[in-house]
Amino acid sequence: MRWRRLGAIPLRGDLDQPATLKRLAGLASVVFHFAPPPLVGLKDTRTRHLIAALSQGKSLPQSLIYISTTGVYGDCQGQQIDEARPVEPLTERAKRRVDAEQELRRFGRQTGCRIVILRAPGIYAAERLPLGRLRQTVAVPLESQDPWTNHIHALDLAQAAWRAQWKGGSQRVYNVVDDTRMRLGDFYTLLARHFGFQPPSRLSLEALRLHVGEMNWSFMRESRQIENHRIKREFSLTWYYPSVSGFLATLSGTAPELCGTNKSV
Repeated sequence: MRWRRLGAIPLRGDLDQPATLKRLAGLASVVFHFAPPPLVGLKDTRTRHLIAALSQGKSLPQSLIYISTTGVYGDCQGQQIDEARPVEPLTERAKRRVDAEQELRRFGRQTGCRIVILRAPGIYAAERLPLGRLRQTVAVPLESQDPWTNHIHALDLAQAAWRAQWKGGSQRVYNVVDDTRMRLGDFYTLLARHFGFQPPSRLSLEALRLHVGEMNWSFMRESRQIENHRIKREFSLTWYYPSVSGFLATLSGTAPELCGTNKSV
């Protein structure tokens, strides 16, 4: 098994089945919690189950790093924001993330565990580009309604999470976004040009809402420009891929089959 070859000891557990998590108690001084919330509801029961399991150990973790989402800020109407912006989630998905953050912070206050929250936007990589949607001639909002989007390459998110165990402040939140300033339609246009697809058509938000799923709709109706000064300063890091265009410059113009998914960015 790959994990064993790397020196790790994998333990199987299901965050939806608390009884399977008992072996986690007292094992680790640092916990990386990257699991998404359940698909329904306003509470992140998975995070609550994890906290309950960790609380049963004779020794508690000293640090816990959690990857949340910038969706917790809601619609900021294109404003530039930082971590001081109060959360105002619009979707149930984002509300579950806020619940997870609150529960983890409560756990940290009660136990002294250092909680570091990383809020990430659309995560992309070679295998995480929405090329499947471009193959189907995707539509994007009109230029007058086009929202600002934020991005982070998976490798940069990974290095941020790794550094968080040493650099992250206790009970502190960090936006993990790259230096890109780009609107949603421009993002899809950039991809289309690079990979040789038809450029996306433009429709009103009212028309688009009838044709896209909840997750894609949230990307279209929420607009924000997120600053990353805190994490770059406190983590002393440099992005591998500061911009989406810089990353695309490292790829060929041929769309690989493994990229042909409908994952959103």
